Amino acid sequence: MKNIKSIKTIKLLAVLFMSSIAFVSCSSDDDDHDNHDHEEELITTVKYTLTNGVDFVTLEFQDLDGEGGADGTYDISGPLTANTTYTGTIQLLNETESPADNITLEVQEEGDEHEFFYTPSISDITITKDDSDVDGNPIGILTTLTTGTAGIGSLTIELIHEPTKPNDGTSANAGGSTDVQVTFAIEVQ
Repeated sequence: MKNIKSIKTIKLLAVLFMSSIAFVSCSSDDDDHDNHDHEEELITTVKYTLTNGVDFVTLEFQDLDGEGGADGTYDISGPLTANTTYTGTIQLLNETESPADNITLEVQEEGDEHEFFYTPSISDITITKDDSDVDGNPIGILTTLTTGTAGIGSLTIELIHEPTKPNDGTSANAGGSTDVQVTFAIEVQ
């Protein structure tokens, strides 16, 4: 019964935190080293998977018709466990293609032009980026998320195109343009 109540609480919070969603596609770069233009990419799905080796928690946002159509949907598989360290992986997809286009691969290949930013509203959560671009600056496809005490809040995930690197670790001072931004309601128990 407690899990059902928690899931209902999480879903209610997801609705409350849906206000900060932005989907924008990557544009061609002026400093493109391959001398070819990048096609604009539609990101329909953001999936952040966390595991501590035993438990899996998935945060997923899906908007198959893109920005401006019907509202996207959030699916949060359950709460995080207090005082636990998770390994995280983010995946971006364009599911209007068949098979789905894995945009994460492009972000990884062009790591020096992209960076994910993770902003939890719960102060007891820390997130570190575990992968780097060719210059040794963080990308954020691979992460470590550590929880502290129990709490309810949100986690905003942003992908910034052409951020200033290195930066202070926050999107507020990174510059660049936002490729995707979603906010998930999360619970730590």
